Amino acid sequence: MDEEYDVVVLGTGLKECILSGLLSVDGLKVLHMDRNDYYGGESSSLTLNQLWKRFRGDENPPESLGSSKEYNVDMIPKFMMANGILVRALIHTNVTKYLNFKAVDGSFVYNKGKIYKVPATDVEALKSTLMGLFEKRRARKFFIYVQDYDENDPKSHEGLDLNQIPSKELIGYTYFPLCSIEACHKVIVLYAESLARFESGSPYIYPMYGLGELPQAFARLSAVYGGTYMLNKPQCKVEFDDSGKAVGVTSDGETAKCKKVVCDPSYIPDKVKKVGKVARAICIMSHPIPDTNDSHSAQVILPQKQLNRKSDMYLFCCSYSHNVAPQGKFISFVTTEAETDDPESELKPGVSLLGPVDEIFYETYDRLVPTNDGAGDNCFVSTSYDATTHFETTMKDVLAMYTKITGKELDLSVDLSAASASSGAEE
Repeated sequence: MDEEYDVVVLGTGLKECILSGLLSVDGLKVLHMDRNDYYGGESSSLTLNQLWKRFRGDENPPESLGSSKEYNVDMIPKFMMANGILVRALIHTNVTKYLNFKAVDGSFVYNKGKIYKVPATDVEALKSTLMGLFEKRRARKFFIYVQDYDENDPKSHEGLDLNQIPSKELIGYTYFPLCSIEACHKVIVLYAESLARFESGSPYIYPMYGLGELPQAFARLSAVYGGTYMLNKPQCKVEFDDSGKAVGVTSDGETAKCKKVVCDPSYIPDKVKKVGKVARAICIMSHPIPDTNDSHSAQVILPQKQLNRKSDMYLFCCSYSHNVAPQGKFISFVTTEAETDDPESELKPGVSLLGPVDEIFYETYDRLVPTNDGAGDNCFVSTSYDATTHFETTMKDVLAMYTKITGKELDLSVDLSAASASSGAEE
């Protein structure tokens, strides 16, 4: 360990492992360390025994729940947009060869006390009761406009000043918040392209055996390109010189010298600040979420206006169909940006939609962001994971960090259609 590296990465969360892999591919000498004896950090997947130890201490899980090893319970539950940034990064680095994916059965939305499927086809859209006939016509016109929109072609703007008009005024009826049409355009195009990618019931895919597979896959990538991994390294201390720049990391009396340090917020607490809090419930069930067409994997969005809240609430469900639980068992999560200090009461609207649960665990964690930019002290700190059920914000942070670390942008312009065969996704 007593040698010099270009980068020392602390923590094996998904963001840190992606960066470790990308930097190793770039030819940098990388040392990756973690205080834990397992990969994944805050984005790990736990067995049933590990889950019980985390929330129930020395208690043993009931035998009725099945084998502990058959559980892979995500600590940061998120689906992957089938045409999103994470999928592009997986294909760009060829990490897909280490993973297998399966399409998510459905995407749903909560409206006026009921759960409705978000239409995935023209036929579903015509049958959906989410909107009336006139709203459907306006929505169709809006989607066609967005699909044909080209910011470099004024003719496609149809005379509208897109820097001024909010999306709500443009469509007349929408579930989107007020935003510029450019932002709205990107979101809708991403959703539509993801929906069309595998022509399943939703725009999402999810790895077999849980999200804990993702950090390990990128760790393999780093190792292939010469990266060194050390787990179970306690008290990793970042060392600074007299000018305040990071120059190494010390653990067990040994110091690894380096030019830059990359880490999650827990390793340098004096360089982060709290900007919010996430509340979540983790539920083990023996049935799918009611009113989701018996979907073995699904997302349900509870819009903030439906709950009289400032932020949306998300239901996330996966099951034995993705090999994250024994046969007949389902893992559901209820997640939101916390607005109170009582997660049980705050998450009740979402939990009540799940029906009977075998076990439930409540937890909150702080959302932290770095207070430094990395250029001054050579410390590059990731942000905490948010409450959303996809990885787009996660990957935007990764790409921004990569640019700060290397001084260049990562080109993820890959031919996804050509790469579909190697992605391992199943319907």
